[in-house]
Amino acid sequence: MSKAADNIRFIIIMALTLAVMSLGAFRLMKLQLVDGSSYLEKSLSSNTAEQVINAPRGEIADANGEYLVSNKAGFNAVIQKAFFPTNDAEINRIILKVAGVLEEENVEWEDALPVSDNAPFEFTPDRESDIARLRKNIGVQVYGTAEDCITAMTGLYDIDKSYTDREKRIIAGVRYTMYLRDFSVSNRYTFAEDITMEAMVRLKELTYDLDGVDIVQEAVRVVKTGDVIPHLIGTVGAISAEEYDELKDGGYALNDSLGKGGLEKAMESTLRGQKGVRTLEIQGGTVVSDETTVEPVPGNTIKLTVDSGYQRKVQTILENHIWWLNNQTSSKAKGTEANAGALVVLDAKSGALLAAATSPTYDLNDYLENYSAVANGENSPLLNRVTSGLYRPGSTFKTVTATAALNEGVITPTDVVNCQKYYTYWEGWSPECTGFHGRLNVVGALRESCNIFFYEVGRIMGIDKITEYASLYGLGEEMGLETGRGKKTGYIASPETFEARKQVWQAGNVIQAAIGQSDTYVTPLQMAGQALMIGNRGVRYETYLVDSVYTYNMESLVSRTQPVKAAVIEDKTGYTFDTVIEGMEEAAAFDAYSYPSVKDYYTDSYLLSELPQKAAIKTGTPQMTSKSDTGSAFIGFYPSDDPVIAFSGFVEKGEYSKLMIREIIEAYYNENYRIEKLGGMSAEELAAALADNNDDTDENYDEYDESYDDHEDYEADE
Repeated sequence: MSKAADNIRFIIIMALTLAVMSLGAFRLMKLQLVDGSSYLEKSLSSNTAEQVINAPRGEIADANGEYLVSNKAGFNAVIQKAFFPTNDAEINRIILKVAGVLEEENVEWEDALPVSDNAPFEFTPDRESDIARLRKNIGVQVYGTAEDCITAMTGLYDIDKSYTDREKRIIAGVRYTMYLRDFSVSNRYTFAEDITMEAMVRLKELTYDLDGVDIVQEAVRVVKTGDVIPHLIGTVGAISAEEYDELKDGGYALNDSLGKGGLEKAMESTLRGQKGVRTLEIQGGTVVSDETTVEPVPGNTIKLTVDSGYQRKVQTILENHIWWLNNQTSSKAKGTEANAGALVVLDAKSGALLAAATSPTYDLNDYLENYSAVANGENSPLLNRVTSGLYRPGSTFKTVTATAALNEGVITPTDVVNCQKYYTYWEGWSPECTGFHGRLNVVGALRESCNIFFYEVGRIMGIDKITEYASLYGLGEEMGLETGRGKKTGYIASPETFEARKQVWQAGNVIQAAIGQSDTYVTPLQMAGQALMIGNRGVRYETYLVDSVYTYNMESLVSRTQPVKAAVIEDKTGYTFDTVIEGMEEAAAFDAYSYPSVKDYYTDSYLLSELPQKAAIKTGTPQMTSKSDTGSAFIGFYPSDDPVIAFSGFVEKGEYSKLMIREIIEAYYNENYRIEKLGGMSAEELAAALADNNDDTDENYDEYDESYDDHEDYEADE
């Protein structure tokens, strides 16, 4: 090869080498000078994320400061998004690992997926809206089955097919719940609350293998006393999608919890507290700084008007009475099918709720641990009969008719009506009374509970005045109680009520309305407010349950509830309320039905005439659904001249509710009169243990039975 050819080859090689070197230099220059800042920024990039720190929820204490609902230090298993992997396979592995530990330690975790736990998969009953939302969220047709949903989520979350059906269900449930709770860097996910010490230790030991999983110590809601007014206390639960839509502008997140009922819901803004802020600094995908920048502020604590001890006594008085009715020893016993009821006691000077017993009842801890068992309990234990039980008031309503008639000048205290058992104003229809009471004025009519007197007075006065005064008394109206604000419950018989119920109002309906029958339905709480208003001679206060609000741990007073006048009936005559009260005093002193049949339990200790001061009461035996299906009701206050407490009661399908009144009064004054619960004793044991005077015989029963029927007045809804 010639020298010239070698030179050409050398020149070509050098040119190519220089070209490659130039290209490399250019690329290096680009990397260093042009793109260098971008890569440097990526390597040094940092950003901050804020996480919410939940504030301890305010606590709930009774009138003595004893906590009914409080918080305890508990351990929660949480997942932090900033430390959590992004790979589906790793996410699924960690979820299954955590769930396995919790399951082995018998710890439940949150799972919002409305699908059965095991195959063959089925939708959870009574969760139609959740099922519809699930189908929409995961892209399954509207008629898709539970199996279709699990299959869709297996693909959506890249769940390995080697997992068992149960494992697939666990992963799908947790990941779907994460989605619902808006799991993000800002919103951590709470896998399980208040886990056991054993579960906490095991998960702590595995943190090296569980990226993003952490155990945090936080305030955990705990029900310390679950048997005191559970219906009114309520519960706390996870926020729903519908609730979030309404509350998101108020600072709520999808992973929040809030009050679901009772005071927990009604006092949400007071109990909630203010969230804190945790600020994370992230560089290159790694958290390099973690600091609490805003401290959380605990919610306020509320102190109630209810004393736990008195509440339990009143609850026991009601349950004992129902149990005694069911276990009477007389062959002619009445009310043996009694199955439910309510008692209410108010502070007559303020309207404060002192006791609210409903039977059957439940324990909040049982409700939280096994909701379905409580919900499916006999005779609807979840129904708060105090505030939501609707009953015809029967003859207790006659005090309303008497007030209106006296105050409007329809009658005077001396005007009389002649009761000859049948009311004969209309030809062809003669509603009856329970006896021939003869000539009675309004005091006597209240004492004897004479239908004929109030038929006549009601007819003359007309329905408009009856409904006007009933409304002033709070019957069918909102009572002001925190858990029921803005809600009207019940109604009074009137042309308007009949029209709304698509019924025809007739002239004769007014006389049934006058004695608390027809389509008049009210609550025991309203009846107690009625008694309070009579005792206060025309002043009715709103009822309330929250005595005061304190800062957390009750360190300082924030506010105290002041009595609010709900309505006033001006005494136009100067004798209206004195006359009604006189009739109620005579009804309290009327002990003609102290017949032996009640002495297998009550002996003589139920007699109101033996109290230190006079009581004022009015009883009734209203129909519930038919003439043979009646209830037993009462209203009253004590002492009659200057009341301290006002009260009411209703026993469904029961009798003799008046017999509880003295116990209610004595329990309030700490007279520990037979408050031990009787359930579980046989009828024979009951008679042997409690009867000082069990001389019931069929021979002397009928005489007393007749007296009782005359006085108690079974109202016939013709």
